Amino acid sequence: MKLRRLVLVVLLISGFYVLSTRLWPVGTVAALVQRMSPAQLTNTAAELVSTKGPLAFQLKVAEAQPAYDTEEQNNIAVYKRVLPSVVNITSTAVAFDFFYGQVPQQGQGSGFILDKQGHILTNNHVIDNAQRVEVQLSDKHKYKAQVVTVDKAHDLALLQINAPNLQPVELASSGNLQVGQKVFAIGNPFGLAGTMTRGIISSIRSIRGPNGSAIDNAIQTDAAINPGNSGGPLLNSRGQVIGINTLIASDGANQSAGIGFAIPMNTARAVLDDFAKYGRVRRPSLAITPLEIGPELAEQIGVPSDYGVLVQRALPGGAADRAGLHGGMQKAYLGNTPVMLGGDFIIAIDGQEITNAQDIQSVMNTHKTGDVVTVTFFRGKKRMDARVTLTEAGEAASQTA
Repeated sequence: MKLRRLVLVVLLISGFYVLSTRLWPVGTVAALVQRMSPAQLTNTAAELVSTKGPLAFQLKVAEAQPAYDTEEQNNIAVYKRVLPSVVNITSTAVAFDFFYGQVPQQGQGSGFILDKQGHILTNNHVIDNAQRVEVQLSDKHKYKAQVVTVDKAHDLALLQINAPNLQPVELASSGNLQVGQKVFAIGNPFGLAGTMTRGIISSIRSIRGPNGSAIDNAIQTDAAINPGNSGGPLLNSRGQVIGINTLIASDGANQSAGIGFAIPMNTARAVLDDFAKYGRVRRPSLAITPLEIGPELAEQIGVPSDYGVLVQRALPGGAADRAGLHGGMQKAYLGNTPVMLGGDFIIAIDGQEITNAQDIQSVMNTHKTGDVVTVTFFRGKKRMDARVTLTEAGEAASQTA
């Protein structure tokens, strides 16, 4: 047994000697070996046998960074181009504790730069009731922001900062978006500045915004949108803004569940046009409570067209009411939802087919308050036209279209 151990020690020391002579001078190695006692030689050999150090690893390393594929190149290009235009917004409000002491509360969101003058678009709920609003650019510089104006009905707010060398975004129309189209979201989810996620357009639908108001033609996406993304841009594959990320459907989890919504850019541009012309929002409206009708429901209630919008109510003093359009008088239930049947059934405006409330909103976005449009509708089985002067949204009691 002792002989076997001695042979092993000799072999290991010999191997150590051979390896070391490639790195150390021979005289140095020999001198080290000569100064070792038999016990030290045995310990050294044992350490060599049990070593788990770098010599034990055999790593396979790529000779060069692989080239990015076409999709990766586009992702990178969109991110680099748009990131300087996306901002992190911190809003500070003052609340009161149990003892009526002032307690600052902060919220975070996103926004994007519209022009060289420092105008920034975001959601109203990002800065609502804030005493102080601060904007941080992608280069980490921070600026105090002024709230220029807000549109609570569309959950939009316009801010302005005084900063040099700003890089505005490029805006695109949201009028011809398709389900399945690739989109990107850039913002500050959970305060993580400069985060990009990607997905597709999952649907185009009307929803209720954070304040309960309707968002027509909202862009639904599975791109990850989380708290802090609100107010940031939703982008097409060319890096152009097609929507403003606004809310998520998360079933109370307060994080992305693959269902996020963005305000369409055409709606935002119409609001911005009002800001520029009037200093406030003057969105036109028919001032009706609409009910969308499809083929199945059309057959059940006996209207003469498979698609259209039924006027449940023409709001007093609104455009439809002034033009003589009628609301419904017959109460019924659609599932558990009460509806009013028997009103006028709108099928077109200025010759453009109307199949749902989104179509009405699209027409409104191409007009201004005071414009006159021709509404085509059925009253019973009779087809009729009415000239309707559009009123300002909000002039009637309350409206959804």
